Amino acid sequence: MYAVFYISGAVAVISSVMVVTRSNAVHALLYLITSLISVALMFFVLGAPFVAALQVMIYAAAIMVLLAFAIMLSGSGIETQNDPGLFRRPMIWAGPVALAGVLLCGLIYAVTSGGHTSLDGAAVTPEQVSGALFSPYLLGLELISLLLLGALVGACRVGTGDKNAEPGGTEKG
Repeated sequence: MYAVFYISGAVAVISSVMVVTRSNAVHALLYLITSLISVALMFFVLGAPFVAALQVMIYAAAIMVLLAFAIMLSGSGIETQNDPGLFRRPMIWAGPVALAGVLLCGLIYAVTSGGHTSLDGAAVTPEQVSGALFSPYLLGLELISLLLLGALVGACRVGTGDKNAEPGGTEKG
């Protein structure tokens, strides 16, 4: 199980680096999905299948669909439309297929070898996860929620493009 954990961690690091270095937003999104799925596999190997399922359902599925819609609406993936044969090149598919294959092999090994227990032998229940998250880290969670709320307000402000605001932050009279 240690090997599956470390291989999944390596895939997460490699795909995260690929997210940052890709100039095409669609390719970066696909590598981000690979990174999130590898993190879910690490949760599964650590004995938290509930958290792994939440990772896949919430982040790798729901939030990635939201990001895909944002990319489609912003037109960031337009450059691929100029070259219709781009996706027929084998080198385009080599990286994502290799990383997905490594994750698939790790998942098959973890499931067939009884990967429902953590590396130290004890399974983590959802009650333990919620108790550990909301007891000592409650203040941190509230601060993160305020940070995300501020980011949402800032994104709305930038997205609406208020015409009455000066670049210095003062209102036009």
